[in-house]
Amino acid sequence: MYKLTGTVKVVNNTVQVSEKFSKREFVVTDSTGMYPQDILFQATQDKCSLLDGVQPGEQIEVSFNLRGREWTSPQGEVKYFNTLEAWRIEKAGMNSGMAANSGMGSMSNDPIPASTPSPIEAASSDEDDDLPF
Repeated sequence: MYKLTGTVKVVNNTVQVSEKFSKREFVVTDSTGMYPQDILFQATQDKCSLLDGVQPGEQIEVSFNLRGREWTSPQGEVKYFNTLEAWRIEKAGMNSGMAANSGMGSMSNDPIPASTPSPIEAASSDEDDDLPF
């Protein structure tokens, strides 16, 4: 599970891809880095309605999963695609889960685990290390 907080740039209409599959794409601008990034997300099936109350310019927090798949063209060329599949959307700063929610509100308050330093970072920051290298 991943989370991103940013500003809504675009909210597209729901597209009925087939009789059993619908999707809705939206773009969130992440301004936390040196250069703003416009990130495309998609919501599918019943999650399309999560975007009904969302307007461009609003600050939101998106909880999503990273999906990847392989596709072989009719010419035999293999390609790989990634999708950011949104499953919860909340107004930024709301911890109560009262915004558009997928029914998994108990997870919204779970802390995101801090990254652990790589062995190289850990060794370089440990001044008392008795190893000669």
